[in-house]
Amino acid sequence: MPIIEVEGLSKTYRVFRKKEGLLGSLRGLYRREYNEVKAVSGISFSIEPGEMVAFLGPNGAGKTTTLKMLSGLIQPTAGKATVLGHVPWLREDAYRRRFALVMGQKNQLWWDLPAADSFQLHREIYSIPKDRFDRTLGELTELLGVEKLTRQAVRELSLGERMKMELIAALLHGPRVLLLDEPTIGLDVVAQVAIQKCLRDYHESRGVTMLLTSHYMRDVEALCDRVIVITRGTLVHDGPLAGIVERFGESKLVRLQFVGEPPDHAELSRYGEVSKLEGPSAAIRVERHRVAEALADVLNRHALADVSVEAPPLEEVIAKVFEEARPAHDAA
Repeated sequence: MPIIEVEGLSKTYRVFRKKEGLLGSLRGLYRREYNEVKAVSGISFSIEPGEMVAFLGPNGAGKTTTLKMLSGLIQPTAGKATVLGHVPWLREDAYRRRFALVMGQKNQLWWDLPAADSFQLHREIYSIPKDRFDRTLGELTELLGVEKLTRQAVRELSLGERMKMELIAALLHGPRVLLLDEPTIGLDVVAQVAIQKCLRDYHESRGVTMLLTSHYMRDVEALCDRVIVITRGTLVHDGPLAGIVERFGESKLVRLQFVGEPPDHAELSRYGEVSKLEGPSAAIRVERHRVAEALADVLNRHALADVSVEAPPLEEVIAKVFEEARPAHDAA
Protein backbone atom coordinates (compact mmCIF):
# COMPACT_ATOMS: atom_id res chain seq x y z
CA MET A 1 0.00 0.00 0.00
CA PRO A 2 1.46 3.44 -0.93
CA ILE A 3 2.86 5.44 1.96
CA ILE A 4 2.19 8.74 0.12
CA GLU A 5 -0.88 9.17 -2.07
CA VAL A 6 -1.65 12.40 -3.90
CA GLU A 7 -4.74 12.86 -6.08
CA GLY A 8 -5.59 16.04 -7.99
CA LEU A 9 -3.70 18.23 -5.51
CA SER A 10 -3.88 21.96 -6.28
CA LYS A 11 -2.89 25.19 -4.59
CA THR A 12 -3.94 28.62 -5.86
CA TYR A 13 -2.83 31.88 -4.27
CA ARG A 14 -4.74 35.14 -4.52
CA VAL A 15 -2.12 37.85 -5.01
CA PHE A 16 -2.80 41.58 -4.73
CA ARG A 17 -1.92 43.49 -7.92
CA LYS A 18 -0.70 46.97 -7.15
CA LYS A 19 -0.97 49.64 -9.82
CA GLU A 20 1.81 52.11 -10.54
CA GLY A 21 2.00 55.62 -9.15
CA LEU A 22 0.42 57.49 -6.26
CA LEU A 23 -3.03 57.53 -7.87
CA GLY A 24 -2.87 53.78 -8.37
CA SER A 25 -1.92 53.30 -4.73
CA LEU A 26 -4.84 55.45 -3.57
CA ARG A 27 -7.26 53.52 -5.76
CA GLY A 28 -5.93 50.31 -4.30
CA LEU A 29 -7.16 51.42 -0.87
CA TYR A 30 -10.77 51.30 -2.06
CA ARG A 31 -10.74 48.90 -5.01
CA ARG A 32 -8.21 46.12 -4.79
CA GLU A 33 -7.45 43.90 -7.76
CA TYR A 34 -6.09 40.40 -7.43
CA ASN A 35 -4.41 37.84 -9.64
CA GLU A 36 -4.77 34.11 -9.16
CA VAL A 37 -1.47 32.24 -9.16
CA LYS A 38 -1.64 28.48 -9.58
CA ALA A 39 1.34 27.16 -7.65
CA VAL A 40 0.24 23.52 -8.01
CA SER A 41 -2.35 22.37 -10.55
CA GLY A 42 -3.98 18.98 -10.07
CA ILE A 43 -0.96 16.70 -9.64
CA SER A 44 -1.35 13.02 -8.76
CA PHE A 45 1.24 10.40 -7.77
CA SER A 46 1.88 7.69 -5.19
CA ILE A 47 5.05 6.56 -3.43
CA GLU A 48 5.62 3.11 -1.97
CA PRO A 49 7.28 2.49 1.42
CA GLY A 50 11.06 2.70 1.26
CA GLU A 51 11.24 4.53 -2.07
CA MET A 52 13.69 7.38 -2.61
CA VAL A 53 12.07 9.71 -5.14
CA ALA A 54 13.45 12.88 -6.73
CA PHE A 55 10.88 15.67 -7.11
CA LEU A 56 12.27 17.97 -9.79
CA GLY A 57 11.25 21.13 -11.60
CA PRO A 58 12.48 24.63 -12.44
CA ASN A 59 12.22 27.51 -9.97
CA GLY A 60 8.56 28.28 -9.32
CA ALA A 61 7.36 24.87 -10.52
CA GLY A 62 5.51 24.14 -7.26
CA LYS A 63 7.93 21.70 -5.61
CA THR A 64 8.22 23.47 -2.26
CA THR A 65 4.49 24.21 -2.20
CA THR A 66 3.77 20.50 -2.65
CA LEU A 67 6.15 19.54 0.17
CA LYS A 68 4.52 22.13 2.43
CA MET A 69 1.10 20.62 1.73
CA LEU A 70 2.40 17.10 2.40
CA SER A 71 3.90 18.29 5.68
CA GLY A 72 0.69 20.09 6.71
CA LEU A 73 2.16 23.60 6.72
CA ILE A 74 -0.43 24.83 4.21
CA GLN A 75 -3.81 23.59 3.02
CA PRO A 76 -4.57 22.79 -0.62
CA THR A 77 -7.17 24.61 -2.66
CA ALA A 78 -8.42 21.31 -4.10
CA GLY A 79 -7.56 17.64 -4.22
CA LYS A 80 -6.56 15.21 -1.52
CA ALA A 81 -3.49 13.54 -0.10
CA THR A 82 -2.60 11.04 2.58
CA VAL A 83 0.80 10.36 4.13
CA LEU A 84 1.16 7.34 6.42
CA GLY A 85 -2.62 7.11 6.36
CA HIS A 86 -3.04 10.68 7.69
CA VAL A 87 -4.36 13.82 6.00
CA PRO A 88 -1.36 16.15 6.49
CA TRP A 89 -3.17 19.48 6.92
CA LEU A 90 -5.22 18.10 9.82
CA ARG A 91 -1.90 18.29 11.70
CA GLU A 92 -2.55 15.35 14.00
CA ASP A 93 0.14 14.72 16.59
CA ALA A 94 0.30 11.06 15.55
CA TYR A 95 1.32 12.19 12.06
CA ARG A 96 3.74 14.92 13.08
CA ARG A 97 5.72 12.39 15.12
CA ARG A 98 6.25 10.17 12.07
CA PHE A 99 7.66 12.51 9.43
CA ALA A 100 10.34 15.18 9.13
CA LEU A 101 10.80 18.15 6.81
CA VAL A 102 14.27 19.51 6.05
CA MET A 103 14.46 22.81 4.15
CA GLY A 104 17.90 23.93 3.07
CA GLN A 105 16.93 27.60 3.30
CA LYS A 106 15.22 27.41 6.71
CA ASN A 107 16.70 26.80 10.14
CA GLN A 108 15.09 24.80 12.93
CA LEU A 109 18.00 25.06 15.37
CA TRP A 110 18.45 27.92 17.84
CA TRP A 111 21.01 30.27 16.31
CA ASP A 112 22.83 31.31 19.49
CA LEU A 113 22.74 27.95 21.29
CA PRO A 114 24.84 24.83 20.74
CA ALA A 115 23.16 22.26 18.54
CA ALA A 116 23.22 19.81 21.45
CA ASP A 117 20.75 22.04 23.35
CA SER A 118 18.35 22.06 20.39
CA PHE A 119 18.69 18.28 20.18
CA GLN A 120 17.63 18.00 23.82
CA LEU A 121 14.63 20.21 23.07
CA HIS A 122 13.67 17.87 20.23
CA ARG A 123 13.96 14.92 22.62
CA GLU A 124 11.42 16.54 24.92
CA ILE A 125 9.07 17.57 22.10
CA TYR A 126 8.99 14.07 20.60
CA SER A 127 9.20 12.25 23.96
CA ILE A 128 12.17 10.18 22.81
CA PRO A 129 13.45 7.74 25.47
CA LYS A 130 16.90 8.81 26.65
CA ASP A 131 18.67 5.57 25.74
CA ARG A 132 17.25 5.64 22.20
CA PHE A 133 18.04 9.35 21.88
CA ASP A 134 21.67 8.87 22.97
CA ARG A 135 22.14 5.90 20.66
CA THR A 136 20.62 7.66 17.63
CA LEU A 137 22.51 10.88 18.27
CA GLY A 138 25.78 8.99 18.59
CA GLU A 139 25.18 7.14 15.31
CA LEU A 140 24.28 10.30 13.39
CA THR A 141 27.10 12.49 14.70
CA GLU A 142 29.61 9.74 13.93
CA LEU A 143 28.12 9.20 10.47
CA LEU A 144 28.44 12.93 9.65
CA GLY A 145 31.72 13.44 11.51
CA VAL A 146 30.47 16.24 13.79
CA GLU A 147 30.91 14.65 17.26
CA LYS A 148 33.12 17.53 18.45
CA LEU A 149 30.88 20.32 17.11
CA THR A 150 27.60 19.72 18.94
CA ARG A 151 28.59 21.99 21.88
CA GLN A 152 29.54 24.87 19.57
CA ALA A 153 27.03 27.69 18.96
CA VAL A 154 25.16 27.12 15.69
CA ARG A 155 26.01 30.64 14.45
CA GLU A 156 29.72 29.75 14.68
CA LEU A 157 29.41 26.72 12.41
CA SER A 158 30.05 26.72 8.67
CA LEU A 159 27.12 26.31 6.28
CA GLY A 160 27.95 22.65 5.69
CA GLU A 161 28.25 21.95 9.42
CA ARG A 162 24.94 23.68 10.13
CA MET A 163 23.20 21.62 7.45
CA LYS A 164 24.54 18.44 9.02
CA MET A 165 23.13 19.54 12.40
CA GLU A 166 19.76 20.31 10.76
CA LEU A 167 19.70 16.83 9.29
CA ILE A 168 20.53 15.24 12.65
CA ALA A 169 17.69 17.18 14.31
CA ALA A 170 15.27 15.93 11.63
CA LEU A 171 16.28 12.28 12.09
CA LEU A 172 16.46 12.06 15.89
CA HIS A 173 12.85 10.89 16.35
CA GLY A 174 13.18 8.20 13.65
CA PRO A 175 10.72 9.49 11.03
CA ARG A 176 9.22 7.03 8.54
CA VAL A 177 8.86 9.74 5.87
CA LEU A 178 11.54 12.33 5.15
CA LEU A 179 10.73 15.36 2.98
CA LEU A 180 13.89 17.11 1.77
CA ASP A 181 13.75 20.54 0.11
CA GLU A 182 17.16 21.50 -1.31
CA PRO A 183 19.14 19.91 1.56
CA THR A 184 22.53 20.59 -0.07
CA ILE A 185 21.89 24.09 -1.43
CA GLY A 186 24.99 26.27 -1.23
CA LEU A 187 27.23 23.47 0.07
CA ASP A 188 30.61 22.54 -1.34
CA VAL A 189 31.20 19.15 -2.96
CA VAL A 190 32.67 17.59 0.20
CA ALA A 191 29.66 18.58 2.32
CA GLN A 192 27.26 17.42 -0.42
CA VAL A 193 28.88 13.99 -0.51
CA ALA A 194 28.71 13.72 3.29
CA ILE A 195 24.98 14.55 3.29
CA GLN A 196 24.34 12.08 0.47
CA LYS A 197 26.21 9.30 2.28
CA CYS A 198 24.30 9.95 5.50
CA LEU A 199 20.93 9.82 3.74
CA ARG A 200 21.88 6.69 1.80
CA ASP A 201 23.16 4.86 4.89
CA TYR A 202 20.16 5.97 6.96
CA HIS A 203 17.80 4.72 4.25
CA GLU A 204 19.56 1.34 4.08
CA SER A 205 19.42 0.86 7.86
CA ARG A 206 15.93 2.28 8.56
CA GLY A 207 14.05 1.91 5.26
CA VAL A 208 12.77 5.49 5.47
CA THR A 209 10.77 6.85 2.53
CA MET A 210 12.30 10.01 1.03
CA LEU A 211 10.97 12.69 -1.32
CA LEU A 212 13.82 14.96 -2.41
CA THR A 213 13.88 18.26 -4.30
CA SER A 214 17.24 19.47 -5.51
CA HIS A 215 18.84 21.47 -8.31
CA TYR A 216 22.03 19.43 -7.86
CA MET A 217 21.79 16.43 -10.15
CA ARG A 218 24.54 14.73 -8.13
CA ASP A 219 22.02 14.40 -5.29
CA VAL A 220 19.49 12.80 -7.61
CA GLU A 221 21.98 10.37 -9.19
CA ALA A 222 23.44 9.40 -5.80
CA LEU A 223 20.14 8.80 -4.00
CA CYS A 224 17.13 8.28 -6.25
CA ASP A 225 15.97 5.60 -8.66
CA ARG A 226 12.70 7.34 -9.57
CA VAL A 227 12.03 10.87 -10.80
CA ILE A 228 8.85 12.97 -10.69
CA VAL A 229 9.08 16.16 -12.76
CA ILE A 230 6.67 19.08 -12.51
CA THR A 231 6.71 22.41 -14.30
CA ARG A 232 4.39 25.35 -13.69
CA GLY A 233 2.50 23.28 -11.14
CA THR A 234 1.75 20.40 -13.52
CA LEU A 235 3.22 16.89 -13.44
CA VAL A 236 4.98 16.12 -16.74
CA HIS A 237 6.99 12.95 -16.01
CA ASP A 238 6.95 10.13 -13.47
CA GLY A 239 9.22 7.14 -13.95
CA PRO A 240 12.62 5.51 -13.36
CA LEU A 241 15.70 7.71 -13.50
CA ALA A 242 17.18 5.50 -16.21
CA GLY A 243 13.98 5.83 -18.21
CA ILE A 244 14.11 9.62 -18.29
CA VAL A 245 17.62 9.48 -19.78
CA GLU A 246 16.45 6.99 -22.41
CA ARG A 247 13.36 9.05 -23.25
CA PHE A 248 14.85 12.54 -23.37
CA GLY A 249 18.55 11.89 -23.98
CA GLU A 250 18.53 12.00 -27.76
CA SER A 251 22.31 11.78 -28.16
CA LYS A 252 25.35 10.23 -26.54
CA LEU A 253 28.82 11.64 -26.10
CA VAL A 254 31.43 9.57 -27.95
CA ARG A 255 35.02 10.20 -26.83
CA LEU A 256 37.79 9.10 -29.18
CA GLN A 257 41.55 8.88 -28.66
CA PHE A 258 43.28 8.50 -32.03
CA VAL A 259 46.66 6.89 -32.71
CA GLY A 260 48.63 9.47 -34.65
CA GLU A 261 47.07 12.37 -36.54
CA PRO A 262 43.28 12.67 -35.94
CA PRO A 263 40.81 13.45 -38.76
CA ASP A 264 39.84 17.09 -39.28
CA HIS A 265 36.72 18.79 -37.96
CA ALA A 266 34.83 18.42 -41.24
CA GLU A 267 35.29 14.65 -41.33
CA LEU A 268 34.20 14.16 -37.73
CA SER A 269 31.14 16.36 -38.31
CA ARG A 270 29.72 13.59 -40.50
CA TYR A 271 28.93 11.65 -37.32
CA GLY A 272 27.46 14.45 -35.23
CA GLU A 273 28.26 17.67 -33.38
CA VAL A 274 31.96 17.94 -32.57
CA SER A 275 32.19 19.35 -29.06
CA LYS A 276 35.95 18.92 -28.63
CA LEU A 277 38.97 18.42 -30.91
CA GLU A 278 42.32 18.82 -29.18
CA GLY A 279 45.41 16.97 -30.38
CA PRO A 280 44.61 13.26 -30.77
CA SER A 281 41.41 13.55 -28.68
CA ALA A 282 37.90 14.25 -29.92
CA ALA A 283 34.42 14.29 -28.44
CA ILE A 284 31.32 14.03 -30.64
CA ARG A 285 27.62 14.20 -29.79
CA VAL A 286 26.05 11.41 -31.83
CA GLU A 287 22.35 10.61 -32.13
CA ARG A 288 21.57 7.62 -29.95
CA HIS A 289 20.44 5.36 -32.83
CA ARG A 290 23.57 6.17 -34.89
CA VAL A 291 26.22 5.43 -32.25
CA ALA A 292 26.98 1.84 -33.37
CA GLU A 293 27.10 2.84 -37.05
CA ALA A 294 29.36 5.84 -36.36
CA LEU A 295 31.80 3.83 -34.22
CA ALA A 296 32.03 1.08 -36.84
CA ASP A 297 32.85 3.63 -39.55
CA VAL A 298 35.48 5.40 -37.43
CA LEU A 299 37.16 2.07 -36.56
CA ASN A 300 37.27 1.13 -40.25
CA ARG A 301 38.98 4.39 -41.18
CA HIS A 302 41.27 5.15 -38.21
CA ALA A 303 43.36 3.50 -35.50
CA LEU A 304 42.06 4.25 -31.99
CA ALA A 305 43.93 4.07 -28.70
CA ASP A 306 40.76 4.43 -26.62
CA VAL A 307 37.03 4.95 -27.05
CA SER A 308 34.14 5.57 -24.64
CA VAL A 309 30.40 6.21 -24.99
CA GLU A 310 28.70 8.29 -22.28
CA ALA A 311 25.09 9.16 -21.57
CA PRO A 312 24.33 12.90 -21.62
CA PRO A 313 24.66 14.71 -18.26
CA LEU A 314 21.46 14.49 -16.23
CA GLU A 315 21.26 18.31 -16.08
CA GLU A 316 20.87 18.41 -19.87
CA VAL A 317 18.22 15.69 -19.84
CA ILE A 318 16.12 17.41 -17.17
CA ALA A 319 16.41 20.73 -19.02
CA LYS A 320 15.11 18.93 -22.12
CA VAL A 321 12.09 17.71 -20.13
CA PHE A 322 11.32 21.29 -19.06
CA GLU A 323 11.66 22.58 -22.63
CA GLU A 324 9.32 19.96 -24.07
CA ALA A 325 6.75 20.43 -21.31
CA ARG A 326 6.52 24.24 -21.64
CA PRO A 327 4.69 24.44 -25.02
CA ALA A 328 2.15 21.81 -23.95
CA HIS A 329 1.50 23.67 -20.71
CA ASP A 330 1.10 27.02 -22.50
CA ALA A 331 -1.35 25.48 -24.98
CA ALA A 332 -3.40 24.00 -22.14
